[in-house]
Amino acid sequence: MAAHPLVDIPLIDFAPFLRDDLQGQQRVAQAIFRACHEIGFLYLCNHGIPQALIDRVFEQSRAFFALPLAEKQKLAWVSELSNRGYVAMERERLDETQPGDLKEAFNMRKVIAPVEAIAASSILTDNCWPADNEIFQQCLDEFFGVCTTAAVRLFRAFAIALSMPADYLVACHQSEDYTLRLLHYPPVLKPPKPGQTRAGAHSDYGTLTLLFQDHVGGLEVMNQQGEWISAPAIPGAVLINTGDLLQRWSNDVFCSTQHRVALTQRNHASGDRTHVPNLSDRYSIAFFCQPDADTLITCLPSCHSRDNPPKYPPVTSGDYLLSRLQATY
Repeated sequence: MAAHPLVDIPLIDFAPFLRDDLQGQQRVAQAIFRACHEIGFLYLCNHGIPQALIDRVFEQSRAFFALPLAEKQKLAWVSELSNRGYVAMERERLDETQPGDLKEAFNMRKVIAPVEAIAASSILTDNCWPADNEIFQQCLDEFFGVCTTAAVRLFRAFAIALSMPADYLVACHQSEDYTLRLLHYPPVLKPPKPGQTRAGAHSDYGTLTLLFQDHVGGLEVMNQQGEWISAPAIPGAVLINTGDLLQRWSNDVFCSTQHRVALTQRNHASGDRTHVPNLSDRYSIAFFCQPDADTLITCLPSCHSRDNPPKYPPVTSGDYLLSRLQATY
């Protein structure tokens, strides 16, 4: 495990999990444990997700968000139960105490099987797609599948890191209840409302998040000292963070860390902010991994003892996600 010269978040080579290198996998798992215990964020290189595909998704994302607002609103996000479609500027408040975020987003999820769709009755169980743009749908569907495959490898690595059977977390994610989210942060051309930012301080809700960023900075992570540190894009690396349910599962062994997208940029050399409006479009892609909705999140056997009893009451994955989404919209 090594730190990148410009950031305080460790960079881990994930290659042993792409080949049959059991000793290397143990080393990677140990590095993941340290990163998730100390800060809750890490960069992975050699993660197995083709850069050409990542670039294509960014290209499609830029084209989608360039559409007229009226076209995007035809795909508008309806409810937290479906969590699909277009989310307009200031519609979401990741920090519930502050004004709406200065960003727009597009969510897609796995299509629910017909039997489950009948049980869900009026809930939107399919994705919303722009008209006459099959390339957009095909690209996102392909990326969703590739990220799903990568998530299986990550779950194995994280389970080993927590001294659990390698397939423990994999078995809790069989329904692939994931959300692929395209994010666009338009240029900030006028003074924001008091307390408003591009994405308010928050922690993620599920197990793991895979985050892909463009070169425009702004993402910040809170360290153990309560300081905001930069988490810029590193070429060839994906940023991974642990979410609330993995923190609960692990009894705080792994932390679900507050992060935000700031309005102003930080100078990496000095740590100072420029304190000028951000005139650049910023794009990112998030892949949120959520356990199966009926999974009961209780403290893992490896994470509690007589002297360290479970800290959280049991909760199902679906109930927890619904409560968090209801609070932010």
